[in-house]
Amino acid sequence: MLFTPLTIRGRVIRNRVWLPPMCQYQVEAGDGRPTDWHLAHYGARAAGGFGLLIMEATAVAPDGRITVGDLGLWEDGQVAGFARIADLVHRCDALLGVQLAHSGRKGSTWRDLPGFPQGVQPVADGGFQPVGPTNSAFPGLGNPRGLTTEEAAALPARFADAAQRADAAGLDVVEIHAAHGYLLHEFLSPLTNTRTDCYGGSFENRSRLLREVVEQVRWVWPEQKPLFVRVSATEWVDGGWSVEDTAALAVELGPLGVDLVDVSSGGNVIAPIPSAPGYQAPLAAEVRRVSGLLTAAVGQIDEPGLAEQILLSGQADAILVGRAGLREPGWPERAAAALGEPSPLAPSYRRGALPRA
Repeated sequence: MLFTPLTIRGRVIRNRVWLPPMCQYQVEAGDGRPTDWHLAHYGARAAGGFGLLIMEATAVAPDGRITVGDLGLWEDGQVAGFARIADLVHRCDALLGVQLAHSGRKGSTWRDLPGFPQGVQPVADGGFQPVGPTNSAFPGLGNPRGLTTEEAAALPARFADAAQRADAAGLDVVEIHAAHGYLLHEFLSPLTNTRTDCYGGSFENRSRLLREVVEQVRWVWPEQKPLFVRVSATEWVDGGWSVEDTAALAVELGPLGVDLVDVSSGGNVIAPIPSAPGYQAPLAAEVRRVSGLLTAAVGQIDEPGLAEQILLSGQADAILVGRAGLREPGWPERAAAALGEPSPLAPSYRRGALPRA
């Protein structure tokens, strides 16, 4: 099943081995524009057999970056770099998506690369003032500036503008980032959203901003192109955002035009996470069961047999192979060989295909 195509809104994804968004921190100019690094990174994994590649968190505004080394789609001059990558990925018979994101209170940190400090990058050293639902900080990071009601209401248009640029670049999928303690997740969680306006308080109010983002993105994103949302299904702490909340949210997202929920967890508060191979697949299963939406499972799914079993058991419809995908651009080839499937490698690489039983 891992190598059975999946069709969403008429877009045929050749298999169910997908690359999730993973920050590269390689925009050295700080202008949000993809570099040769990104072309090589995503091109290698498209040639290696991944069916869909979702580009890393791409900011919808300069103050929506996690680091100044992040990608962005907040201005038209950034489109050409994404189009170059899309062209190469399509030549490898794969599809390309992008995760549209706003970092919220976790913005303006140093790049997570050797040679850089840890923690906050000060404004005086090229950083910027992060924003959040309130002025409450993530542990170890600086205080954000709490958004006004008017500023929060203006954010969905930034996501929609970025989606239009993604379409102009020829990308196939948009994923809205509402996970891992970034801005939209911060609004969802009762632990970080203590606002008293229309964006705070009840479940309905706390999920309002995400729903407005989805509505405006779906309005401008072509009808024939899929729309995903990434969520942290649980925060792993009592009183936090829960899998029941996530499932209820997914029920509301489907009618707004969301096709698939990319199910992760954690990241908004410090919590003990029971990490193990496939540990988030049951969360994806519950969201799928309650909402009827397609789901993708992610989280230490490094072995082909585990990936196949998650699909066969109905827990998810696709598998996101993250850290293993960083180590092995050709991970899909290893999986195909283990499962006795034809090689998904690009034709120029077929001489490197593994032996089949």
